[in-house]
Order: sequence, then C-alpha cells, then structure tokens
Amino acid sequence: MAWTRYVAIGDSFSEGIGDPYPDGRPRGWADRLAEALSEREDGVAYANLAVRGKLLGQIIETQVPAALELGPDLVTVSGGGNDLLRPGTDVADLAVSMDAAVARLRASGADVVLFTGVDPADSAVIRLTRDRVARYNDHLRDIAARHGAFVVDQWAMDILRDWRMWGIDRLHMSPEGHRRLALAVLEALKVPDAADWREPELTPLPELSRGARLLFDVRWARAHLLPWVGRRLRGHSSGDTVEPKRPTLQPVELQP
Repeated sequence: MAWTRYVAIGDSFSEGIGDPYPDGRPRGWADRLAEALSEREDGVAYANLAVRGKLLGQIIETQVPAALELGPDLVTVSGGGNDLLRPGTDVADLAVSMDAAVARLRASGADVVLFTGVDPADSAVIRLTRDRVARYNDHLRDIAARHGAFVVDQWAMDILRDWRMWGIDRLHMSPEGHRRLALAVLEALKVPDAADWREPELTPLPELSRGARLLFDVRWARAHLLPWVGRRLRGHSSGDTVEPKRPTLQPVELQP
C-alpha cells in the first residue's frame, strides 16, 4: 500500500525524545518513518500529536479524536508505557481501553500500527515491571489480530537490549535506536526495499564489574529516576506544558 496521510499518536516514544534535530527539537522514529514513506510516494502529509508523559487514558481522550478529524490512512499508536511504570496499574483495564481505541481507528478505514513494550530485563529498576509489560504485550498482539492492525514486536528485538540504543536516562531511545525502530516499522508494514534494522551488527559491550554497574545505577537513579518519582508524587508530568509538535497534516521535509 501507499500511505499519504500519516498521523502518530502517543507519548514521548512517538514524540521522538532522545533523537533531537540540530536545533534541539525532537525528531524520532515517527519523523524518520514519515520521511521514508515520502521517499517512496509523492504527496505524503504527516502529523504528530504525541506528547511526553501522557497516560493511555489521556492519549485516547484527546489524541484519538484529533487524529480522526485529520482523516488519516495510517496511524501509529503507542501508549500504556507510562501507566505500567506506576504500581497498581490494571493491565486488563489498559487492554480494554486500547482495544476500543484501535477499533475506533480501524472503523475509520485507517491502517493502525501498535508496539509491544521492550523487554526491561536488563534495567536495574524498570525490570520490576517486566511481568506487567509481558502481559500487556499479549493483549496488544490479540488486539492487533482482532482488528487487523500491524504490530512492531519490540520485545523480540534483541538489539534494543543494547544500551547503545538508549539515551543516558535509559527511558528514551538514542538516535540510533530511533533509526532502527523506524526501519522495524517499515518491515512490519511490509514496505519493500527498506534497510534492515538488524544491521549493522554491534560488537558486544565490555562487561562491567559489579561495583561499576552499581555506581552507574546509583548515578542514573539520582539524575533521572528520583526527579521522575518526584513529579509523580506532586501530580505533575513532563508534558504538562507541551503541545503536539505537528498538530496538523503537513508535507514532509526530507532530512540530509
């Protein structure tokens, strides 16, 4: 298929945090995907409604209706990751909400792409959510099968367990991670002649001593985890004052 009206909705993952343009604006895999589609088809327009820090309910309440108003033929949907970081989140409730959102988008005639969560087994703290992420992933695969949506299975992408695919905060992908993820979406969409996200292969990282790993984890917790927890305790989000970076469908500018 040739898609010409692409809309991305979600949280920081789809906003592109961790992959900045030279001027500091977030680029990310969704921008890269739009560029790749534009290289293959004339007249591609792209909107990105994703905002960092948003919970799935907020995405469904505000971004899904806004996306439908734009009349897309392709929608990428990421959501639930911020919910799963919160203790006590009901995975089944998340799945019910996502199922209804995907049904609504598919009923409009748009193709939909979903994303499983990444396996957090190697993260010192986030691995505590591994069981919840795995159960949510199962729901997402069932939702995609039920509604005829595409799935990018990040859980199965072993390359994403390499820390070079992630930024210093360990929560957002690095530019190389975003680049590979865009290629994985093209693969899921069965777009021909796309490069392989598995290439180039990476040489193994050197093994850190137990003490070095502990020091690394402590520094990360102080710089990134504690501020995140503090915002949650105060009822704040990193996206409280952030507006969508591309609220309307616009022509895609190819990057050098």
